Amino acid sequence: MNKDIQIPKVEDVYIAVVYEYNDSYKTNDWNAYIINDKEVDLEMVLIVTSGYSEEKVTSTFRKKLDVLPKKSYAKIELMQEDLFALNNTFKVSFFEGNKMFDKTYIFRKNTINLKALQSIPLMEVRGVLVK
Repeated sequence: MNKDIQIPKVEDVYIAVVYEYNDSYKTNDWNAYIINDKEVDLEMVLIVTSGYSEEKVTSTFRKKLDVLPKKSYAKIELMQEDLFALNNTFKVSFFEGNKMFDKTYIFRKNTINLKALQSIPLMEVRGVLVK
């Protein structure tokens, strides 16, 4: 029976933590984004985030997007720098057509930092990316 279950592989959907200037507060902030680099819209996108280590566990944050259009991105949450000492998980589920996709993205502890910044697809900014 288990061999009959097909779990489709998630491709061209990423999570990025971007270091960017906040005009309202005149500060540099870290923000998490979901990126849809596909040629199709994603529907009913559910994102569940949390941080953990051997000693600590953060509260769980949930976000729902009805549609994430093709070749676009959406802000998930503001991230405080204290969280970077933890492993941060982003569990993402969505529908593409009639199929449900699911993937867990993990930013390992201390991997989100200024030295790790790289070019982020579609956004034309620098940040830390997990594929």
